[in-house]
Amino acid sequence: MTGEWFAAGIEYLGVFACAVSGFRMAAAKRYDIFGAAVIGFATAVGGGTLRDVLIDRPVFWMQSPNYLVCTMASFLFYILFRRQVVKFGETILLFDTLGLAMFNMIGIKAALGSGCGMLVAVIMGVVTGSAGGVIRDLLTQEPPLIFQKSELYAVACLLGGATYAAGVALGFHDIAVQIAAILVVIGVRTLSHARNVTLPYAP
Repeated sequence: MTGEWFAAGIEYLGVFACAVSGFRMAAAKRYDIFGAAVIGFATAVGGGTLRDVLIDRPVFWMQSPNYLVCTMASFLFYILFRRQVVKFGETILLFDTLGLAMFNMIGIKAALGSGCGMLVAVIMGVVTGSAGGVIRDLLTQEPPLIFQKSELYAVACLLGGATYAAGVALGFHDIAVQIAAILVVIGVRTLSHARNVTLPYAP
């Protein structure tokens, strides 16, 4: 039961964080309320939708209204605290990083639960974590962060997935390993942004 509550918690937190990052990006682009809602929703569910299609399972947000409610709650949060969110200059980075870390772990667990092997699960973690942000960036006519040299985006997900795989192989408690994987993604993404740690250019 504890594991189920933990999984649900990180999933809703991921939806919330990604939706807020979408709303903030849309507001920065001066979209209207409807446009911002579309961007926020697409950011929140895009990665998980693609994952579910790829592993041939029912699309997660169509199985429960809770995800739509969570998205609407995040929109209300943004409206109520818009000034505070805007004043904090790294809002998009903050919520995008949280969403990336949460959805990466959600994607791994979803793939494993569908019978995929660990390697495929790690890849599905990358898809789940990053696809929503790619959709957000494309809809707002921004270069996707996943393709920018200035950001360790998918790499952060891969390292988080590798952390989870190693922890499971070594027999550590599953929730502890999930937390460690989430912290690795957050740490790598934050370090990349703060210290300009990047991958080299392709030869």
